[in-house]
Formats: sequence, C-alpha cells, structure tokens
Amino acid sequence: MFQIESRAQMSCLPRLYPKCFYDIVVQVAIIRPGPIVGQMVNPYLKRRRGREAVDYLHSSLEPVLKRTLGVPLFQEQLLRMAMIAAGFSGGEAEELRRAMGFKRSEKRMKEIELKLRAGMQRNGIAQESQEKIIRSITSFALYGFPESHAASFALLAYASAYLKCHYLAAFTAAMLNNQPMGFYNPATLVKDAQRHGLKMRPIDVTRSDWLCTLEFCDGQFSVRLGMRYVRSLRVEIAEKIVRERAARAFTSIEELKLRVPEIQKAELTALAEIGALNFIGGTHGTGGGVHRRDALWQVERAARNAGPLFMDERLAEVTTEFDAEISPLRAMSPEERLVADFSGTGMTVGLHPMGHHRAKMKDLGVRSAIELGNIPDGTFVRVAGGVIARQRPGTAKGFCFLSLEDETGIANAIITPQVYEKNHLVIVHQQFLLVEGPLQNQDGVVSVKVEGVRGISITRAETVSHDFH
Repeated sequence: MFQIESRAQMSCLPRLYPKCFYDIVVQVAIIRPGPIVGQMVNPYLKRRRGREAVDYLHSSLEPVLKRTLGVPLFQEQLLRMAMIAAGFSGGEAEELRRAMGFKRSEKRMKEIELKLRAGMQRNGIAQESQEKIIRSITSFALYGFPESHAASFALLAYASAYLKCHYLAAFTAAMLNNQPMGFYNPATLVKDAQRHGLKMRPIDVTRSDWLCTLEFCDGQFSVRLGMRYVRSLRVEIAEKIVRERAARAFTSIEELKLRVPEIQKAELTALAEIGALNFIGGTHGTGGGVHRRDALWQVERAARNAGPLFMDERLAEVTTEFDAEISPLRAMSPEERLVADFSGTGMTVGLHPMGHHRAKMKDLGVRSAIELGNIPDGTFVRVAGGVIARQRPGTAKGFCFLSLEDETGIANAIITPQVYEKNHLVIVHQQFLLVEGPLQNQDGVVSVKVEGVRGISITRAETVSHDFH
C-alpha cells in the first residue's frame, strides 16, 4: 500500500480517520509538498474533527471547496479558483496548469501571480483573502495531485487494504513475490504478517518452490518462503530441484547433489546455512531431520564428486539408504541462526532480533512498541528497536523521522534538527537504536520526541532499512 504507507501518511491516517472511499482520496492528496507548504494539512484535519470553522477563502469559492472543507487539495480546484476569483479564461487556466507542472518556471509563476492579483482586485476580493488564495495556488505548484490521480491511487490503496485484511496469506505471498516494491523491505513485511497472525514457514528444498507459495493446514493458510530469497541460488537450479523433487523425494543431501549435478557447492552451502536442507531424509512435524551444521557437514561430503563412471552406481546406492554420517558439530545458537538467516535471505521467520533481548530491555526500562498506545501523552519513555526507515523530507525543516521495529510492532520517533546534528553518525549508521524522550500520544498518533539516542548491540545480523527516500 505504498500510496499511504510513508511515515507522514501513517501519522496522518489516525487523525483523518477515513470512513469512506473519498476520505482515502483526500488522504492520498493531502500528504504532498504542495498542501504541506501551503499550510493546508492542519486546517483540514481540524475542520474534519469540528475543531475549526470552515473557511472558503471567499464566498464565491464555496461550490469549489465545499467537498474538501474549504481547503484546496486538488489541481482541478486550483484552476476553478483562478477562473472564479480572478476571472481567468479557459486558456489562462491551462497556462496555470502547465506552469504547475513538474518542470515549472519560476518566472512564469510570477507572471501568473500578477495576473491573479489583478483579476482578484477587479472582482473586489479583499487583500487578506487574496493572499490566502495566492498562497494556495503558488504552493500547490510543489507537486500537488489532480483529483483523478488521487482517486486512482486511493483505489489501489483500498483494494490492497481489503486484500490484506481478508486474504492475508495470499496478499503476503504476492507482495513477497513481487519485490522490490513499496516502502518496506521483505523482512519487515514478514514480521508484520506474523504479528497479524500469519504463519510463515522457512525455505525448505523438500517443500519450497522458486516463488513463495500457500500451504493449507489445520483449516488455515500459511506462506512458505520461496527459494527466490536464497541470495546465491540460481533460478534454474531451484527449478531443477523442484522438478526432481516432484519425480521422487530426496533421501539425502548427497542424492540431491547427484540428481542436480549443476548445483554448486556454494549454493548447497547457502541452503544448508539457512536450514533449507534440514528435512531431507527427515520427517516434517516430528522433530526429524538434521540441524544446519549437520547439513553443512554432509555438504562437504556430497561436494566431493566421484566422477561420471561412478554416478549411476552411487545414485542407486544413496537412494536405497540414507547413509550420511552424523556430524560432530554442535547445532547453531539462536544468534548464529539469526546471522545466517539475514546473510542468506535478508530476513528471518524466527523470533525478531529484539525478542531475544526483551528481558534485558525491561531491565533498562525500555518499553515495547505495543505498549506505547496505552501510555499517557507527555510521559517520559525509552524505546528501542531495529531501524527500518529513516526520513528527513525537505518540507520537515530539518526534522528526522525514524521507525523502530521490535517483536511487538513499530515505534515512531521524531528527532529535532539539534539532536540530529549532535548524533547524526549514530542515527544514520547504527542498525539498532535506543531512544528516550517524552511520548506524544494525540488523536491516535503515537511517537517519541527524542531527547537522547544511542546505538545498542543486539545482533551481528546485517539488517537493512529504507533510508531517506
């Protein structure tokens, strides 16, 4: 739902509180540089909640602005305003539309502004109203939306939200199969789906296809991660594994190597490290199979090619009996599995890194993300998490916005220009942060106004974030 998933959109949504489709059209259009610079956002939200009287700038503009509570949000409204308030002709309105284009000319906008003022003066519009109308029109040139464009985006957002709500498994699989796209990386999509109750199953060469797929068990669907997320695995090798598996189940890692001779040792190693070979020759759901270092041990043996003269004989031998040696290696620790998961796939379907340190976080007085909604406005809090997004938009006057994810959800943090300049190296380069400051909890919008920030050691896993886009 990239149309409404940015940090600014997510902060605005609880305040606007859409109740019908047209509200989503407004939501898409209102978080744009034009409405923000034109100081249109807060007046609209206040009027929607009945906290401010509707002002149409001039009585003649009520038919144009009534639907948006007196706040001009769409390009079509701006053109109609120019025609009504300043007496612009259709040709002059088209000139204004072109001047508001992406490559607008400052000189042309100044010339049009003079025409607007002259026209409004002739129509007897007061100076104060003139200034408001001029500000609306000129600021809108900073990338405002046509209403038709906003409606198209709103339809996509509505359809996506409906699918996510009612068909979470199919929606998640489709999202993961069409990366890269949207605002959040696959690791965040997986954790969000899990928090909404979806069972995510790991990559497994005995079950996974190239793409993520749905599995039905115990009356509900889950998502099986596809081998497309194994970073060093070629698509043709994954497809050959799937074809061979369909003909006959693999009984050992060595047999997999013999039946898919094109697979390279590095690819087998990558599969072993993420646990994708654990259930070859084992039984799902009964604790059977090997652990990851068992698989790595067996990969070393399987990678020793016996040569073509022995292939047929060796294949017959390994398919009649699972003869892999038991390795002397200990199983990976939770941290080692986490590092392997992120290194090999960019994500984990296991516990979120912060979940391994919750007891330590509690000792430090750190609140989990899910707790923040129930904490009163103004309370001093500490929160911590992996940074999944950093934003510092040009319209934010130097403020930086962070999204910190833990095992319970996402916490938002607002960093002033002063705090950012003092701590920018930590803010920009640390994967996991602990921030503290007063909680802002108003109209369903919850964030921490950061007064202090420091990096914390959570994992060696290489997590990623969506930064400054």
